[in-house]
Amino acid sequence: MADGETATGITTVYERLQSGFDELTRAERKLAVFLMENWPVSGLSSITKVASNADVSTPTVARMIHKLGFSGFPAFQAALRDELEAKISNPIEKHERWSSDAPDTHILNRFADAILQNLRQTFSHINPDDFDSTCRMLAEPDHTIFIAGGRITHTLAEYLFLHLQMIRSGTVLIPSSGAAWPHYVMDMKAGDVLVILDVRRYQNDLLKLAEIAAGRDVNIILLTDQWRSPIASHAKWTFNSRIEVPSAWDSTAALLVLMETMIADIQKTLWDTTSERMQDLEGLFDRTRLFRKFK
Repeated sequence: MADGETATGITTVYERLQSGFDELTRAERKLAVFLMENWPVSGLSSITKVASNADVSTPTVARMIHKLGFSGFPAFQAALRDELEAKISNPIEKHERWSSDAPDTHILNRFADAILQNLRQTFSHINPDDFDSTCRMLAEPDHTIFIAGGRITHTLAEYLFLHLQMIRSGTVLIPSSGAAWPHYVMDMKAGDVLVILDVRRYQNDLLKLAEIAAGRDVNIILLTDQWRSPIASHAKWTFNSRIEVPSAWDSTAALLVLMETMIADIQKTLWDTTSERMQDLEGLFDRTRLFRKFK
């Protein structure tokens, strides 16, 4: 079995650190926290430099690397470099990577297999307690929910907004233009929630939005990919979704399913309020004749 590979398939090194964290010694946990705080750059120095920066011994680094399933520190760093390259790759590079050894089967089958694998990997790495806590916070009526996305993920942000806005009041969609969001930040108060969707190639304006919101004691929920947006350092909860498919573009299918699962849980919690709001909305639809009626 290759370095970093498990019986359930290839996972990112970060995911392996998270899943195996409870089995680490106190010194190894200290090292793991140091590595995760500035991922993956924190692990790209020499083994002695990594140990010194984390204030642990060099043997501690070596032991933890073996616990993660790597043959040695060079193999560990090779995996980190692969992850860093994947984080910053553009559509042309992604197309070249998968097309050179694409299976000789129809795109429908290959794409479906990739999506199903993404879903399995995404949901298998979600902590149920974190998911439940996130949904409870999104259902809490005493604070405002702000939602923001990037150039591609803004469509998902709007999808989440439309559903949460039907479920509860106090839901705000921030426009995708970086020039507009300072106006929305003015209304953010301590205890409010900011949901940000950010996948590779991570946007600087979203990172700045997260930094400023965190400085105002806003709780940030990050929906990102398996390599993790830098916004993770400001987020209260981070959910990683698998996005790679046989295409020059990434897939947001796993992100969408995760959001729909959250929506289902929140509307169940707030069903009394939600049903009243939906009845009111249906009445407004009837008055505006937005939808056709079949009799």
